Amino acid sequence: MSEALFSLRGVVKRFEGREVLSLERLDLPEGIITVVEGPNGAGKTTLLSILALITPPDRGSLRFDGHELPNSGAQLTPWRRQITLVAQQAYLFDTSVAKNLAYGLRLRGLERAERDQRVAQALEQVGLAGFGPRPARRLSGGEMQRVALARALVLRPRALLLDEPFANLDPDSSQVFERVLGALPTQGCTVVLVSHALEQAHRLAQEVVYLRGGRLAPPPPQAPGA
Repeated sequence: MSEALFSLRGVVKRFEGREVLSLERLDLPEGIITVVEGPNGAGKTTLLSILALITPPDRGSLRFDGHELPNSGAQLTPWRRQITLVAQQAYLFDTSVAKNLAYGLRLRGLERAERDQRVAQALEQVGLAGFGPRPARRLSGGEMQRVALARALVLRPRALLLDEPFANLDPDSSQVFERVLGALPTQGCTVVLVSHALEQAHRLAQEVVYLRGGRLAPPPPQAPGA
């Protein structure tokens, strides 16, 4: 078993006084694809948001690569730059595809030549070579999701988190996502994804975490003949 990249201990999150997540202990291994499953309202998206260092837990601790992280503040910036979240609905800036991808690289201070190289590589990776000059918001839904994935890949994160990556994808884009995500662990990237597309998710998963009511639970029994 791989060493844990994320380790959660006694993590609790409440919204409006309601406990939506309560995890006594959860370790997510490095260098594999972990799929998080569970019914609506199980706490899956909240878990991703905590792992992405967007939402702080109300109680408990989160360790990344063996380091206990603070709940908030500028001290989180170096860690946030190692973790990238791709949301279910892609939000793209109203500019070109290339400028969408280059934005995060500019914030990191990369030179123009390296930005251009990374952008071209990421677009080729998701099957959109040559799309750099196109207006990002005029693409099809599947193409926009691919751009969102490329925008994450261009940062070369250590951990990539995805919320329902296969939702509303056309068949071609779905195949691209499967191919790209399946190859990431061999490139040094740990993947954690939430998905209701169980057939696709299980083809990718090397480990499955099941949530019910905000807590870890055993997977539901398979139907006869499944």
